Amino acid sequence: MDDPLELATRVRGLVAKGKSRRYYRLGRGGGWYGGIATADCCGCNLRCCFCWSNYPRDNPQRTGRFYTPKEVFQSLVSCAQRRGYNQLRISGNEPTLVPEHLFPILKMVEGSGYRFILETNGTLIDSKYALSFSKYKHLHVRVSFKGTNPEEFSLLTGALPHGFELQMEGLRNLWEAGVSCHPVLMASFSTEGNRERFKERLKEISPNLALELEEEWLILYPHVRFKLEERGILPYGRIYQKA
Repeated sequence: MDDPLELATRVRGLVAKGKSRRYYRLGRGGGWYGGIATADCCGCNLRCCFCWSNYPRDNPQRTGRFYTPKEVFQSLVSCAQRRGYNQLRISGNEPTLVPEHLFPILKMVEGSGYRFILETNGTLIDSKYALSFSKYKHLHVRVSFKGTNPEEFSLLTGALPHGFELQMEGLRNLWEAGVSCHPVLMASFSTEGNRERFKERLKEISPNLALELEEEWLILYPHVRFKLEERGILPYGRIYQKA
């Protein structure tokens, strides 16, 4: 099993070059959050069995190319202008792997009139990282939990169970730093009882976070189905079929 922090160090060496980062797609539009421009980065420190972007995750050195923060920001704005969006994001894999690349983008977002939604697993957000985020007023962080407890986390990610507590600590650090954020749970692999117990854990940080919990459900892309079958993992709850 991987340690999320150790894997982050290894992957960072493959996807970062100074302030540049490797991406496999820029300027993608979509209806999430009511419409948002997206840049898809390479490389992650988790190996989720339900990931729709597992090739650039597992093969970052052979996918896409390096882009500067300015190039990524300009591509996002160009896409947003074409489609009439007011929101931007980096998705695909884990954006927080390369803070030297991420923070210049967030700085450019400030004063641009756009809102930036940061999708992250939260495992790398220590108290110092969270405080750095707090200066950006047009940022909202969406912390995506991989299961409701350490056992589910480990099953779904192939990582050591303590990674679940890293996620919890990341969310706590953001909340205590005053960063706009909310938790998200991939709920298709958790029983109703475990989901309720997870909400109780969130209440230990703040009752508001339990109220704001977003539950997302598995989209069963063909390659995701293959990965699940390969690991012998079956969803409990609702799923969306994808041809």
